[in-house]
Parts: sequence; C-alpha cells; structure tokens
Amino acid sequence: MSNVSHGVNANKQATSVITPVVADSGIHFVVGTAPVHAVGGKVNEVIMASSYAEAVQALGYSDDWKKYSLCEEIYTAFMLFNVSPVFFVNVLDPKKHKKTVAAKQMDIVDNQIVLPLEALADTVEVTDMEKGEDFDVFYSDTNCVVEFLKAVSGNKAEVKYSAVDPTMVTKDEIIGGYSVSTHKTTGLELINTVFPRFTKVPDIILCPNWSHDSEVAAVMSAKAENINGLFEAVAILDVDTEEGSGATYYTEVPEWKKKKNFTKKTEIICFPKVALGEKTFNLSTQLASSMSVVDNTEMYGGGTPCESASNKGIQADRMVVANGDEVVMDLQQANYLNENGVVTALNFFNGFVSWGNYTACYPANTDITDYFYCINRMFKWVGKTAILTYWNYVDRGIKRRILDAILQSMNDWLNSLTADEKILGGRIELNESENSATALMAGIVRFHVYMTPPSPMQQLDFILEYDMSYLTAMMAA
Repeated sequence: MSNVSHGVNANKQATSVITPVVADSGIHFVVGTAPVHAVGGKVNEVIMASSYAEAVQALGYSDDWKKYSLCEEIYTAFMLFNVSPVFFVNVLDPKKHKKTVAAKQMDIVDNQIVLPLEALADTVEVTDMEKGEDFDVFYSDTNCVVEFLKAVSGNKAEVKYSAVDPTMVTKDEIIGGYSVSTHKTTGLELINTVFPRFTKVPDIILCPNWSHDSEVAAVMSAKAENINGLFEAVAILDVDTEEGSGATYYTEVPEWKKKKNFTKKTEIICFPKVALGEKTFNLSTQLASSMSVVDNTEMYGGGTPCESASNKGIQADRMVVANGDEVVMDLQQANYLNENGVVTALNFFNGFVSWGNYTACYPANTDITDYFYCINRMFKWVGKTAILTYWNYVDRGIKRRILDAILQSMNDWLNSLTADEKILGGRIELNESENSATALMAGIVRFHVYMTPPSPMQQLDFILEYDMSYLTAMMAA
C-alpha cells in the first residue's frame, strides 16, 4: 500500500477525563422463606425482582408472614414504598422441608376440595381416583385446590398429601455457606454472587423474622463488612419482642442489645414492630424501604445515602410487640432508645416515622463516621463508586498522565457532590508520604480522599428571651 497521504484525515482521541460510574444506593438483599412450591420457584438462588408481580411470579405469595418471611419484604418494598430492585434468596426447600398429612374424608363444595397453600400439588392423592382423569390439582392465590373432573357420589372424598413445613427451616439454612460435597452456595453467602451476575451491589441486608438471632445477626454483619472482598453494606436487625425471650418494654432493650452483642457499626437495630391495619411488620423491613426512598428522592438523597431516614414517613398506624399488644411511646422514651443506639418509630406530629440516626455501635463508639448511619453509608457509597469507576485502570502502567486523570475526575465528582450539598466538601490527593518508592515499585498507589458528609440536624435549640427594648420602641412611636 502507498505511504502517500493526500486529503484530510480525522481521528478521535480518548477523553482524558474519566466519567464516574455512580453506584446505586438502597439496594436490598433479603434471605428468608417463600411459598415457591406454588409457582415452581427456586431454592437457594438469587432472584432479582423489580415489581410486585415479578416477585410473586418467581417466589409465590402469602399473607402468612410468620411462615413466609420474604412475602413481608415483597409487600413492603413493592406495594407500600415502590422500591426496586430487590434481591431475594428463598431457603425453603419443598423437597426437604415437608411433612405427610394423613388421609382424611373431606367435603366437596362446588366440585372442589380446598386444601391449605402448604399442600404439595404433586403429592395429592384421592382414594380410588386417578389424577388427570378423575381430578386435577392447581394453586389459587391462597390455597391448593383439588378440582373433580367427574361427578362424585356422596359429595365426599378421602384425600392425603404432603405439605411444606416452614417451621423446619433452621437458622443454619438462613446463614448458609458453601457445601464441599455439592459445590453450591446457600443462604446469606449468596450475597457474593449478586454483583457477578447482575452488576449491582446490595447495600442493605435483611433477614425478616431471623435477624434477632445473635448468630444470624453476626453473619449479616460480617457480610455487610465485606462483599466480594470489595464492598460494604449495612445489616438492619430487629429486637426480639417475644415475651420471655425478648424485650417487650423499651427499658429492657439496652440490656437485651448488649446481651446479644448487637454493638457493631455495620448494624442498625430496630424496636419494636409496627402494624398497618391487620398486617404486622418487622420495623427493619419498613426502615430499609424508607431508607431506599430517602436515598433516591431528589429533595433528600438524590441518589446518595447522604440523608438519614429518621423523621421520614413509614407505613404504620401503631407500634406492637410480637403478641400484638400495642406499644405507645412518647418522645422521651424514643430518645432513650436512640441514646442506646436503637432506632424506633414515633407518632408525634407528622404521622408515623422512623426515629433515630445511630448505628448499633453507639454509644460505645463515638467516631462520627461509624455511629451516624447516614455518614457511615455515605463513606461506603463513595468507596463503592470509586471502585466501580476505576476498576478498568487496574494493571495499567503507573504513569503520571493516568494518575492525573484519576485525580481530576475524582475531584470534579466530589466538587459536584459539594455543589449539590450531598457533602459539605471533598477532595482527593496523592500524598508522597503515603506512596513510598517501594510501594510504587510493587504496583501499589494510594489515593487519599477527604470528605465531610452533613450530619443529621437532630436537635434544634430555640432560645427565647424577653427584650424590654421593644417597650421603649413602642412608647417612642
């Protein structure tokens, strides 16, 4: 080919300024039980859902949240707060967690026998009848239904079946882990598979009905400290409000909290439960959804966790303990819980709100980046954004142009956060004292990010004073 160039050429050069990959905020990862047998759903596999219909199609649904804890999150996140996406892990295995129900004569009404939702359709047998020829079985929204294809004399039939038993699920199955024999990951351990599969990083971990257990809480907290060896999250826990085993009065909560070792900066602990109409919720699920809404509402977080969800609305009309007894709490009692690192609910002036800004490490830990959960989460979010933005620069040569590009783009982004008042100020520096020659030779570059997220304005003091000068001004007029 000729080397002669004759004419006009144009070439595009790569932009020297790096555009930040801004991380999502308020993404839930929830482990629990769901009626997957009714929809052919999966066991110990992460399910991503962006709507109520999508979640119900994949996991099934029941209003019996004591048996099916994931359904509480489905209803709360999608129906009450319109939060998405949510990542679910169901550990209820219909092949394992089941019991046999003895044969029983049952009445046929409108050519049907209605069984509990727990009935496993493929195990239903009717004495002296053939499935598919004399009867069929299907699931409605609330039950397992036996429908007869032919008239039955006497309007009675003997039915036996197996049924799922959610009470057989143990905390070890919620905790999960990795099985050497099956090479499968289960339970909470599956959080490490979310980013590789969906390129999203959960930052709120929930286990409704299980988080009050000290072992489950410890694993939730450990996962919150280290996801994929890179990212951090927060675990939202509930105080046990059962009579005898838990705390049913607010003054009992601090002692219970210490006994269970709920004292970590990665934990937010909630007391008591809340209720709306006939439904009772763990406060953790309501707080998590409220946090997600606040994070992603423009007037508050604008896509960041810089604003606390305290004094922001939740969907409740009363507070209760496990047995349904109502809890009435005034401001002083709520503040006492806050002083002991516990988030509660309050119905004082603007309806029911969550009340409290502290992580569980307060008051033992007084590092502001640890005990204010909005500041704690903001540091994690900035770190996550930095990791996602500059991951493509790993293994590039250590050159001044690349270092300057990182410094410029990060400073530009921090300046934009400052302009939007997501932080009060921030900067990134490449300090010589933190980058020794031996470290650079080993391929290690340390950037130092300084920033100040705003603290929640949790106390406003108005000083009232009588001013006599206005009397003089009145007379002079």
